[in-house]
Amino acid sequence: MKVILGLGNPGERYERTRHNLGFLVVDRFASVKKAAIRKEKYGSLLGELQQNGEEILLVKPLTFMNRSGEAVRALFRYRPVSVSDLIVVHDDLDLPFGRIRIRPNGGPGGHRGVLSVSEALGDEGFFRVRVGIGRPPPGRDPTDFVLQPFSPEEKADLERVVSKAADALDALLQEGCERAMEKFNRVSD
Repeated sequence: MKVILGLGNPGERYERTRHNLGFLVVDRFASVKKAAIRKEKYGSLLGELQQNGEEILLVKPLTFMNRSGEAVRALFRYRPVSVSDLIVVHDDLDLPFGRIRIRPNGGPGGHRGVLSVSEALGDEGFFRVRVGIGRPPPGRDPTDFVLQPFSPEEKADLERVVSKAADALDALLQEGCERAMEKFNRVSD
């Protein structure tokens, strides 16, 4: 079983904010694969699908971003999942808007949702699909920036970015990490 965990904040207030990019990507992936993310369990919304004979669990924690690890801990307690089968999709301030970086492991890089997951699992050996949101303008607090809606310029390109990140997830699952990194980590567009 593989688990795709989209990071974000629950509720309408945060729906179309930069910090919910992980949710948007997982929703797009689910839509493409014709899977519904509706079941509420383990402190998350869940969806399931089969791909190439393997079960894939789509997860959107109902906790707030900084407590995402609580939902992950609950899931791992009741489902047969190893850390190496987890893919975390999240926004990243350190990448320009729209850039995608796939990583097989690593630290949280200042992302509190990723930190919460790492701490809950006691392990950083999970995959990451990082989707760039860029840095805030000078003088603007990063915490406020990530909780704001996308700018009009970003909104114009958001569908393409979300689709590309969903494609990166699919490549990671079907072609493996090295090939997915070759395809999506390079600077293009």
